[in-house]
Amino acid sequence: MPSASPLRIAMISLHTNPYGDPGTGDVGGMNIVIQHLAAELAALGHQVDVITRRSAPEQPDAIELAPRLMLRTITAGPEHPLPKAEHEAYIDAFAGQLRALGDYDVIHAHHWYSGLAALPVARECGAAMLQSFHSIAADADTALDNGEPPEAPGRLSAERTLAREADAVITVSHAEQRTVVERLGGEPSRVHVVSPGVDARCFHPGEAAVPRYVAAAARIEPLKGLDLAVATIASTDDSLRPDLRIAGGPSSQDGGCLTALRRQTADAGIGDRVHFDGAMSHAELADLMRGASVFLVPSHSETYGLVALEAAASGVPVIAMATGGLPEAVHDGETGLLMRDRSPETWARALTRLLDDAELRERMGRAGRALALQRSWAKSARRLVQIYCQQRRMTRSTVQPV
Repeated sequence: MPSASPLRIAMISLHTNPYGDPGTGDVGGMNIVIQHLAAELAALGHQVDVITRRSAPEQPDAIELAPRLMLRTITAGPEHPLPKAEHEAYIDAFAGQLRALGDYDVIHAHHWYSGLAALPVARECGAAMLQSFHSIAADADTALDNGEPPEAPGRLSAERTLAREADAVITVSHAEQRTVVERLGGEPSRVHVVSPGVDARCFHPGEAAVPRYVAAAARIEPLKGLDLAVATIASTDDSLRPDLRIAGGPSSQDGGCLTALRRQTADAGIGDRVHFDGAMSHAELADLMRGASVFLVPSHSETYGLVALEAAASGVPVIAMATGGLPEAVHDGETGLLMRDRSPETWARALTRLLDDAELRERMGRAGRALALQRSWAKSARRLVQIYCQQRRMTRSTVQPV
């Protein structure tokens, strides 16, 4: 149902095109969130421009994706793909091009690169400026042996600035909300949780494949902890050992991760049991999920873990690390199992428990589907509009007449 007071909304994604292929380059959960929220906001009657950096000369300035929904591409730096860390050098250039697009009621920046570009533009045009981080830098006391590459030099200070100066911060989980408040100094009253939805029509239950397999889906990078998924399969008894299918391609920060994973499978003698299926479309990923007996999320860190909710919608029990927002996507003992250590033997015991008990898998699958049906992108978008309108009113009340 269209909104009575349409807003002109800019959703900024500087370093990654939200409509890129999932599981490739730097395309991940953030992109899925932007895609679905933008579509639902447009369906509510708002004009939405999704704005990203041009990464190929043939990309047009604007594409109409749906009524009231535009993808706009602007030039900032070379017109070819860049490693994620190199985008910091083009923040000012992106901001300059963003100014030329005209005024918006709301500018919603996704990731800190986007936020630094959007903040001065929002102040100049009187727009409400909202910030989503999607992931937050490790602090100086956090060791980097958990798969996180060294932070870009300006990241932590930039995130603190944005947490304090944006009109509002939108987080995807209560865990991320706590991090923004406690680590970045965000004002609690201005840090809001808008939980992701799930496309329950695309991700729905089906028959588990025979022979059975377990699955994981992530960009191939150390942070996603796929080495633990491989080690779990290697540690599972031969009589029960399923195949492992991994969906996703290397990120721009791969650093040889895929090669290392292939070597690990060979060294463990399970090269014929682990399949790297590459990047998949939503439909292909949904097919993979619904055929799985169990889904693994071994990430070192997740602000939410959208893929776990997609697996739940597919009626598949999830084994995941109890980190970040994953406990909000996986209800321990109900829709899956949360793990508190990274021991392959512990994970193998959890996997064996589920593989040995069809009734438990079915019960968790039903509970996961029920949980997913409570989450919709339309519901998330309506909550976002409430925050947008509140911040727009507050911004207007503080703008001084010239």
